[in-house]
Amino acid sequence: MILSQHTGDAMEDDNQDNKYKSIDSAFAREIRSDLEQNMQKFRDPIVLGEMVYRLMEERENTNRLLRNILQKLDLIENKLGQGAKSMETQKPVLPLIDEEILAFVKEIKKASAEEVRVKFKYKGKNAASARLNRLCNIGLLEKKQAGKKVFFFPR
Repeated sequence: MILSQHTGDAMEDDNQDNKYKSIDSAFAREIRSDLEQNMQKFRDPIVLGEMVYRLMEERENTNRLLRNILQKLDLIENKLGQGAKSMETQKPVLPLIDEEILAFVKEIKKASAEEVRVKFKYKGKNAASARLNRLCNIGLLEKKQAGKKVFFFPR
C-alpha cells in the first residue's frame, strides 16, 4: 500500500511537470513570434528612420534642458560672487570700543594685548586679547607672534 501511494505521487508530479512544460512552451512560442514580428519591423527603413528621428528630438530636448540649467547656475554663481565682493568692500559695523582699539593700533603701528589693556583700562589681559583677536578674525588686524608676546598690526 505504501509503495502504491509513492508511485501515485510520482505520477501526479509528472502530470504537473507536463502541464507546466506545455504552458512554458506556449509562452515561449508567443514571445518568439512577437520578436520575429518586431524584427520584421526593424528591417523596414521607414521604421528605423522614425526611431532615429525620435532619438534626435529627445537628444535636442535634453541638450536644451541642460543649457537652461547651466544658464541658471551661472546666474546663481554670478549673484553669489557679487554678494561676496560687496561684502568684502563693506566695512563691518563695530562697537565703539572696537573702533577705538583699531584706531589705537593704527596710530602706534603695532600693539600687544598688554598695551591695549593699559590704554583702555581693562582689569586683565584676556578682555583686551579677545577684542584684538576678534578684530583679527574679521580681517581688520594682522597677528604675529614674537616669542611669548603677540603683536597686532593694522591691515
